[in-house]
Amino acid sequence: MKKPIPVETLSENTLFRGGDVFVLFGELFGRGYATGLVDQARRAGMRIVGITVGRRDENNDLRALTEQELLEAEQRLGGTIINIPLMAGFDLDAPEGFSTPTDLLADLALDSWERSKLDWAHIEKCQAVATARFTDALAQVMTVIDGMIPDGSNVFFAHTMAGGIPKAKVFLVVANRIYKGTGARHMSSQSLIDSDMGKLILRNFDEVSANTFRHLIEASSAIRGRIEASGGQVRYTAYGYHGTSILIDGEYRWQTYTNYTQGYAKIRLEGIAEDAWARGVKATVYNCPEIRTNSSDVFTGIELPLIPLLLALRKENGGQWADEQWRACEELLSDSFTLEDVVAKIGNLQASDVMVPFYDFAKWPMPNSQAQADLTIGTSNEIAAMHRDGKFLISDVLSTLVVEATGQLIFGASSSPQGPVQWLNHDIVAQHLNASNAVPEAQSSPEFEDITPRSTNDNSRFVKRSEIFAQGHQAQA
Repeated sequence: MKKPIPVETLSENTLFRGGDVFVLFGELFGRGYATGLVDQARRAGMRIVGITVGRRDENNDLRALTEQELLEAEQRLGGTIINIPLMAGFDLDAPEGFSTPTDLLADLALDSWERSKLDWAHIEKCQAVATARFTDALAQVMTVIDGMIPDGSNVFFAHTMAGGIPKAKVFLVVANRIYKGTGARHMSSQSLIDSDMGKLILRNFDEVSANTFRHLIEASSAIRGRIEASGGQVRYTAYGYHGTSILIDGEYRWQTYTNYTQGYAKIRLEGIAEDAWARGVKATVYNCPEIRTNSSDVFTGIELPLIPLLLALRKENGGQWADEQWRACEELLSDSFTLEDVVAKIGNLQASDVMVPFYDFAKWPMPNSQAQADLTIGTSNEIAAMHRDGKFLISDVLSTLVVEATGQLIFGASSSPQGPVQWLNHDIVAQHLNASNAVPEAQSSPEFEDITPRSTNDNSRFVKRSEIFAQGHQAQA
């Protein structure tokens, strides 16, 4: 992509209805974007079908969910889960009797990993084993799904697979220094990418975050053909990250977290959507704003661009509801700080000469630098320290809003998608939140704060100030 292509209109669902089928292609574990999209499918009355990545046993063998695990997973999803393991990635696969890629990484030393070389011929064999395992299982899953979808219905395939970090001690130590280290503990992300360990990890990211989208589109081709021939429509979506336009000095400007190592896989994901779109398949990658999730918490500072969403809510005429979000967030700060103090810290970071070179879309993803890491991580730690409780952060509250908004925006846009790759920037997110959460005068009360927006006629959207702290940490649950 040469420039971000934003979603610019607030679209409503005009396609999906009761009896249609929503397929979540990725297991739902809790905090994350997918919860917002699943909620929209549920509200539309769609039948919800999910998959599982399975679990590894003590011998590293992949297994299906136990009866209890399946029950809990289906309760989380609110639908039926096909209990055929679809774990992506090749880090734990190998030909029978040989070492896995994770085993190879376990042999690397902390003082020599940058120079260590891996056996790429063997890794290719491991990758082939994993790909065959995954595609064979996927064919079985699609056979089951095919029998669950009536002719003439509409189908929504939502790809949510992402990640691929191997559980190797040497990488975890390196990652901690790259994404959390400052001063003498800082490490260049480029040193990881240039190493054999980094190349292995990037390849595994591709397998999990990107190539699974292609496998999904190809494996469901027979379903797509049958449904379209019988008058129904099929949509595919995937979650991307490629920076976000947020308010910087009063204007919406693109920015990004640096270094987002998975960004290379997200570019590959975009390319897969573009290829599918060119063949007439309605597949769209939606690049979403930064939020806090279990996986994104690895990247200290990735949550900072969330805070200017408060400015966007006011800029996009949020009125009373936007003011309530400001007050709810300020309640989370220690008495000696105000929300203006936090916003000022973000503004100083944005305006810094250190950060300006990273606002270059064409160079994404850029490697980190010592000065950039010190500023980003330092600012993140300073803002966290301004809160009453480090477990209940402003970024949790704002993540809740973004999850809900992106779910509704993606679901609405999928009735008539406009292209293979689009960005959900802070302007459209704020416009949607303001439009869907306007507070009628009769419901306003100084005793209540609205931090979990739902429909305007849902009284459960109001919670007492004393409950704010209890809800703040459940931002993605």
